[in-house]
Amino acid sequence: MQKILVAAFFLAGCCFLVTPVSAQPIVSATVLDSAAYDTLLDEIVVTGTRSPKILKNSPVITKVFTENEIRKVDVTHIGELLQSELPGIEFIYSMNQQVSLNMQGFGGNSVLFLVDGERIAGETLDNIDYSRLNLDNVERIEIIKGAASSLYGSNAVGGVVNIITKTPVDPLHVNFNSRFASSNEQRHGGSISFNTGRLSSATNVQYASAGELKMKNEGVYSKVYGNRTLNVKERLQYNPGDNFKLTGRAGYFFRERDSQVSSKDRYRSFSGGAKGEYAFHEKSNLELAYSFDQYDKSSYLIEDRLDVRNYSNVQHGLKGLYNYSFDTNNTLTIGGDYLRDYLMSYQFKDNGNYLQYVADVFAQYDWTPVEKLNIIGGLRYDYFSDAGISHVSPKIGLMLKQGRFTFRGSYAGGFRAPTLKEMYMNFDMASVFMIYGNRDLKAESSHNFSLSGEYTKQYYNFLLTGYHNLVDNRITTVWNQELKGMQYTNIDKINITGIDVNASARFPCGIGARLSYTFTRENIQMGQPTLSQTRPHAATARIEYGKTWKNYSFNIALNGRALSKLTANEYTSLTSYEEVEEVTYPGYTIWKLSLMQTFRQGINLIVGIDNLFNYVPAYYYSNSPYTTGATFSAGISVDINKFF
Repeated sequence: MQKILVAAFFLAGCCFLVTPVSAQPIVSATVLDSAAYDTLLDEIVVTGTRSPKILKNSPVITKVFTENEIRKVDVTHIGELLQSELPGIEFIYSMNQQVSLNMQGFGGNSVLFLVDGERIAGETLDNIDYSRLNLDNVERIEIIKGAASSLYGSNAVGGVVNIITKTPVDPLHVNFNSRFASSNEQRHGGSISFNTGRLSSATNVQYASAGELKMKNEGVYSKVYGNRTLNVKERLQYNPGDNFKLTGRAGYFFRERDSQVSSKDRYRSFSGGAKGEYAFHEKSNLELAYSFDQYDKSSYLIEDRLDVRNYSNVQHGLKGLYNYSFDTNNTLTIGGDYLRDYLMSYQFKDNGNYLQYVADVFAQYDWTPVEKLNIIGGLRYDYFSDAGISHVSPKIGLMLKQGRFTFRGSYAGGFRAPTLKEMYMNFDMASVFMIYGNRDLKAESSHNFSLSGEYTKQYYNFLLTGYHNLVDNRITTVWNQELKGMQYTNIDKINITGIDVNASARFPCGIGARLSYTFTRENIQMGQPTLSQTRPHAATARIEYGKTWKNYSFNIALNGRALSKLTANEYTSLTSYEEVEEVTYPGYTIWKLSLMQTFRQGINLIVGIDNLFNYVPAYYYSNSPYTTGATFSAGISVDINKFF
C-alpha cells in the first residue's frame, strides 16, 4: 500500500511541475489568511452571538474554518482538523482507548459541540463521540474559546464548537469521493443535492474504516483497535414564501470497534429535527425548532450473534429564538430552550435509568452607539429539575475599531450542571473499586475575562489575545473513606491563564503562511484531588502555495504542530492527595505535506504524507501521538454534475 501511495504522490507532483504558472491566487481562510482580508470578512457570517454578524464586526473572537480550508487539510473528522490547525487543543486516549479532549485546561465536558446549533446526545468518560462529527457537507466551523453559557447554557464553560452544514445552491450536485491511507485506512462517500428554488435537499453517505495498528515500542497500549464507521445524513428545506422557511433533518450513525476477541463495541445514533424560520418584516424574525437525538451503546457477542444494548441517552429538545432590530444599531435577541434528557446506563445500579428536564430563558442586546464601537450584553437563566439547580449566566462584550486596529474585551460567566451520570453512578471498576455518584453536587461555575488586539494591513493579519478563567466547584472523583470507593465531588478554585498569538499573511503571488502559538498556565494547588494535564506551550504552522487557471488549480501546503513537554505530578495512591510522583511527558512535533489539485473544476485529487519526519514515541503514553512513522494518503473527489 505504501509503495502505491508514494507512486501516486510522485505522479501528482509531476503534474504540478509541468503545469504553467499564473498569477491568480486561491483564497482560503483559517483564522483568517487572505490577501483580500476585509473582502473575505465581509463575506463570512458567523452566529456565535446568536444573531448573525459579519465576522469582522463580531465582538466575540470567533475562529472560522471554511469549506475550502477543510478540504485542503484533508482530514476525516473534526478532531484531526482542530489539532492540526489550533494550538492548545489535544485529543488523547483515555481508558480503553476512548478519546478525550483537553482545550487549554478544559475537558470534553466543558466544551460544547453543536451541529447547526443543536446539542449532541451521549458521552463516554465525559466526552461525546467525536467520530460522529465527520466533515462531509460542512460549510464552515465556528469556534469560540472561553465561557459562552449566557447564550448556550451548560457545558459551554470552556468554549463552543459549532459545525454549520451546507445548504444546496446548485440545481443538481452529485459527488463521489474516496481516500486510501496507510494502515489500511479507507474513507468512501457520496452526496446528492438539488435546489429548485422553493425546495432543496442534500443527502450524504460516508463510510470509513481503519485496521488494527500495532505500536513499535512499549507503552500504555500495544495496539490501536480497528474500527468501522457509517454516517448517513439528510437535510430537506422548503420555502413556501420569501419570508418563511422550513427545514427538516435526519441522520443515522454506526460505529464498531474490535476491542475484544469475543465481542465488538457498537455505537449507534438516530437523530432528527425540524425548524421553522419566519421573517415578520426586515426588522424581526422568529425561529422555532424541535430536535431529537438517541445515542446507544451495545456489545456484540460474536459467538452468540447477540447484540446487547447497555447504554441509551435520548434527548428531545424545543427551542425558540426571536430577533428584533429597532434600527441598524440596536438589536434585541430573546429565546428559550427545553430539553428532556433520559439516560439508561450500565454504570447505574441494575442498569437503571433516570430522567431530567432542563429549561432556560435568555436575552441579549446588541448596541452600536457609534460606528466604531459595538457592545453586546446578555443574560441567561437555566433550571435543571433532577439536580434542583438553577443558575444565572451574564456576559458583556465590547469591540472598538481604530484605523487598522480592532480591540475586543469581554467578561462571561460559565457553568456546568452535574450530569445524571455524576449524580447516580454506581459502577464496579473492574472489581478494583467502586465509583459512586453524588446527589449533592453543585454546578461548576467560571468567570472568564479576555482582551485582544488585532491588526490588519493589506496582506497581513496579527491577533493577540489574553484571557483568565476563575473556575469554582469543578466536578471530579475523589476517594471516599466511608464508601471505600471513588465518589464525584466538587473541588476548590482553579485558575487558568493563557495567551494566544496568531500571525498570517497571503500574497498575490499565491504564497500564504500562518503561525499560531498558545501559552496555558493551569494553577491547581497541591493537595487538590486533581492535577494539571495541560501542556504549557503549543504551536501550529502552515505555509502554502497555490495557483488557479481556467481548468486547473493546485495548492501545496506544509502543516505542522508542536507541543511542549509536560512535567506533571501523578498520584501513587487512591486514598491520598499527598503521595505523588513527578512524571515528564515528552514534547513532539508532527508535520504533514499535502498537494491538492483540481481538474476542470470537477475533479479534486489530494495526496499527502503525514508525520513527514517519521516521529515515533520512545514510549506510548496516553497523550502521545499513536503513530508508527510516516503515513501516506491519496484521495479523489469527483463532482459529476460539473461535467455536463
